[in-house]
Amino acid sequence: MRLKTGFKSQAVWDEFITYALREDGAWMDRTSLGLKNNHKKVHATIFSRQDLVIAGLEIAAQTFHHLTDGPIVWMTETRDGGRVKAGQPIARFQTEAWVILAAERTALNFLQRLSGIASLTRKYVDQIEGTKAKIVDTRKTTPCIRILEKFAVRCGGGINHRFGLHDGCLIKDNHIRFAGSIKKAVESIRENISHLWRIEVEVENLRQVEECLSLDIDAVLLDNMSISAMEESVNMIQGSMLVEASGGINLENVLEVAQTGVDLISVGALTHSAPAVDISLELD
Repeated sequence: MRLKTGFKSQAVWDEFITYALREDGAWMDRTSLGLKNNHKKVHATIFSRQDLVIAGLEIAAQTFHHLTDGPIVWMTETRDGGRVKAGQPIARFQTEAWVILAAERTALNFLQRLSGIASLTRKYVDQIEGTKAKIVDTRKTTPCIRILEKFAVRCGGGINHRFGLHDGCLIKDNHIRFAGSIKKAVESIRENISHLWRIEVEVENLRQVEECLSLDIDAVLLDNMSISAMEESVNMIQGSMLVEASGGINLENVLEVAQTGVDLISVGALTHSAPAVDISLELD
């Protein structure tokens, strides 16, 4: 079973699942292994106890596959990115009882964490519907599972910012302080990157926005600016570069931010503060 996640390497997912099962002691679960000699196959249903957006269905299915070479009949009632109502079945499957019992918690941990991120992301996306702005994630992710959490953001309708320091050039306040000015930072970095790389600069005020306009960069990040300052920045830039807003953005003010005309709104809370959702598994 190959996971359709949008990421190139199946091995990456296998590594996550194997580590998570090993962390939970699935191959040494004396309670479930005590039933292993009973090869009776049973049916199980995964269902939601609240309204949510699902993410992680395929990785949950693969979690059970990792414990057995035998067949698993797996039928989903929705898809990653689908909206699910409280009480609605998410997936039904059949395999040996010990496999379900040993992998249940790990599979649900994946589903609950990733669906929590997808559900929160969808709330932000729905909140700014009708504007041109897009909701994007940040690098404020759980160490070692960023690839999973950014996948969940996509399931919720958001888009991914850079995956790491290696695939995007974002000049932040400390870079500017070290270089001495925005101009010096841009010039120094430009000398050391390919012409194919884009450069984004984090700015905190209108003076810095004006400075960026003279540097032929690709994007600016308006950091913790007021709504009026964002509006003035967008008017100054007039589409000459991409405009991203960040800092202090929540569900209460995200629409107001989007209405300033910015292109992107980055929200760290999508991954660092999304609560896990309530999903259960029951043997039929």
